[in-house]
Amino acid sequence: MRKEVIYSMKGPFRDELRVMGYKFGEGEKAACILGAMRGNEIQQMYVCSQIIKVLKELESKGAINSNNEIMVIPTINQYSINIGKRFWPGDETDINRMFPGDRCGEATERIAAGILEKTQGYSYGIQFASFYRPGDFVPHIRMMETGFQSPSLANLFGMPYVVTRKPMPYDTTTLNYNWQLLKTNAFSVYTKETDEIDEASAKQAVAAVLRFLTRMGLVKYNVHSGYIASVIAEEDLMPILAQRAGIYRRYKQAGEEVARGEKLAEILDPSEGNVLEEITSPIEGVIFFSHKSPLVNQNEIVYEIIKRFHT
Repeated sequence: MRKEVIYSMKGPFRDELRVMGYKFGEGEKAACILGAMRGNEIQQMYVCSQIIKVLKELESKGAINSNNEIMVIPTINQYSINIGKRFWPGDETDINRMFPGDRCGEATERIAAGILEKTQGYSYGIQFASFYRPGDFVPHIRMMETGFQSPSLANLFGMPYVVTRKPMPYDTTTLNYNWQLLKTNAFSVYTKETDEIDEASAKQAVAAVLRFLTRMGLVKYNVHSGYIASVIAEEDLMPILAQRAGIYRRYKQAGEEVARGEKLAEILDPSEGNVLEEITSPIEGVIFFSHKSPLVNQNEIVYEIIKRFHT
């Protein structure tokens, strides 16, 4: 393993920001794996640390196949992690909305430019991402439809679902989108949690990455075959919105099967405690996303359900 500073930037009031890359093997740029971009992405950083742990062991056994370089970057935003803020502490900007970046721009633009420079050219780019809504997902691979996406490659991770989505204008400033434009096969991996560590989905994510690296001929590793993924389009997910605001009490979790009319959650009056709304499932299916925060706003998405198709 080679530990390198792949980007550094002086801070006005704190120690220098040093983004560390952990490299395994030598030769062609095969795979780049990136974790936390935001300060609350603890699960994403943790998963990368576990991948590094396994790759160190594999390298010591000669199980990194020749002429392949794998780089893992656990975090690029330890400034925010250290003070518990989701976005860049100086100006509340999101690094993952700054790509391709600007070497002469603001701090987050300079970081994005430096990271893209060091991570471009890899055949495969794997990012452990988080979503803007507070809640839990079924573990899945997400891909943007840029014309360069490959759902068949995403299937090799062996995760339960592969989700494709049409990019919005703000998606063009993400790492995933810019990786694809630079001819890197880019995948965003979502586990169950973000600001908490969930061991079960973390292990599932580590196994999925090692399964992919093995199937692409980059490492030698024995891992179970995983799932035959269901490929779904994001617009096919059925969103369920809260009609009232208040204290949120959920009864169903991501990954659970639900029947039509089954109770999913309740919204309570925050002062008097009475039930303002009972949320039920309009269809039969599997819960893909479930809201987690104890408070909910009116018209906020609280569930997304994968509709079950009968034959």
